[in-house]
Amino acid sequence: MEIKESISACIAQKDEIAKVVLMPGDPLRAKAVADNYMTDVVCFNDTRNMLGFTGTYKGKRISVMGSGMGIPSMCLYAHELYTQFGVDAIIRIGSAGGLDMGVEAKDIVIAMAASSNSNSGNAYGIPGQLAACADYDMLEEAVRLAKEKGCNYKVGKVYSSDFFYYPQAGLNEKLRDLGHLAVEMESAGLYWTACGDGKKALTVLSISDHLFKPIALSAEERQNSFTDMMEIALDTAWKFTE
Repeated sequence: MEIKESISACIAQKDEIAKVVLMPGDPLRAKAVADNYMTDVVCFNDTRNMLGFTGTYKGKRISVMGSGMGIPSMCLYAHELYTQFGVDAIIRIGSAGGLDMGVEAKDIVIAMAASSNSNSGNAYGIPGQLAACADYDMLEEAVRLAKEKGCNYKVGKVYSSDFFYYPQAGLNEKLRDLGHLAVEMESAGLYWTACGDGKKALTVLSISDHLFKPIALSAEERQNSFTDMMEIALDTAWKFTE
């Protein structure tokens, strides 16, 4: 199925997008990254207000674009970026709800793998479900940067849910007990798409609240706490950009 009103409908030149793209769910966060970290910024997409920008970061061209909420939206945009616009790697940045009791608000979670209740992984035609895993080289670089910055960070698996409000009780406890660090809504879709398209992907998250602790950041605190996450992602992107 091809949707004609996604990015492929409005971009005139493939070279408007860099080889590495950061993808927050919120397009306004994409604008914030471009405004605060990049120079010589050009907007390459505004269809459906899914803003995308390319600019210069530490002398290299990097792009940032919203993915929208959920696995279907992420898969659509990631697949087009990979297959129609020559993108080599996508780094998801965003917020997540903590599950592991050792995770605190503002911590960085680098997603090595992503479990999911989505059926999207069944579309690849193998018995069982395709493993949704990060690119190791990118993950290793992000971990190195997190150590260098002195961030509180954890590396492990996250859970990508098709539901923001899951209708049955008990899921979060099961996810926690099975070793998931956090819950979010896009990483598995990105990892599956990267695998299917033969590309690279990584997710770097910031914990905004916790499902088992009485902690939740305000909108202002979220914005300020995302600084480390965005800088780790940008510097990882820089490393994998020629």
